Amino acid sequence: MLRALRGAITVDANDENAILDATEELVREVIERNSLDQDDMVSCIFTCTPDLNAQFPAVAARRLGLNAVPLMCACEMDVPNAMPRVIRMMLHCYQDPATEAQHVYLRDAVDLRRDLHAAQ
Repeated sequence: MLRALRGAITVDANDENAILDATEELVREVIERNSLDQDDMVSCIFTCTPDLNAQFPAVAARRLGLNAVPLMCACEMDVPNAMPRVIRMMLHCYQDPATEAQHVYLRDAVDLRRDLHAAQ
């Protein structure tokens, strides 16, 4: 079954290492919670709020070895009063239909989806 897994994490500063470290944390957690192998992954889209531009989040995914997975980065809409310094991801993957999708929201990003109890 093809699924889209969502996730988000906040970053303390617009700093290359902060962006890469946070993205690695998020990607690792999504992979672990969903028991994914690279062969299960179809593609992944990363977005950043406009205040994060020091590095592409996809670089972190490549550092984790996701070299065969197509990756794309984009900028989130600049919505007034939106949470700052957020990296989001949508990972398209194949998963057993009997398995419940585990979406992951870390750090201050938990406030984006309080309705997803397992995402914390």
